[in-house]
Amino acid sequence: MLKSIIAATIILCSCASKSNKNTEPDNRGYIVKVGQMAPDFTTILTDNTSFTLSDNRGKVVMLQFTASWCGVCRKEMPHIEKDIWLPLKDKGLVLVGVDRGEPIDKVIDFAKNMGTTYPLALDEKSEIFELYAHKSAGVTRNVIIDRDGKIVFLTRLFDEEEFKQMIEVIENLLEE
Repeated sequence: MLKSIIAATIILCSCASKSNKNTEPDNRGYIVKVGQMAPDFTTILTDNTSFTLSDNRGKVVMLQFTASWCGVCRKEMPHIEKDIWLPLKDKGLVLVGVDRGEPIDKVIDFAKNMGTTYPLALDEKSEIFELYAHKSAGVTRNVIIDRDGKIVFLTRLFDEEEFKQMIEVIENLLEE
């Protein structure tokens, strides 16, 4: 079963990745844009369950790209936990941290060390990351996706003003 899910992940990512290969990144490293459909993917969460983005249509989704070696990610994650996940998870927000380039044991330890309770997904080969951002782009970024599967907000690094705007966007989407 796990091998089938991993194979599906590779197929989905490679197909979607081909469509984004010729896209030039913007000044923040994104190859996706606000208003376009979020590229679909399937991955494994640290609890060994499967997550497919398109299965969450009809819900507000936040993808948080992260890694244990990323200092800015470590600074941002407690704010995501406290200011977004804990107050909004029961209001219908789907939040998945997508850990770039690390094996499951490292990701599990990272979540424990950070006190993160929201789900973390594996992206060992950075295939999911590369559906959204150029492969040489920095990891710290968030993608907010509306109920129709469209990207509505993108962040890069941890800017407090942008973070507050992101929270407003999420809260407004959840109220719709």
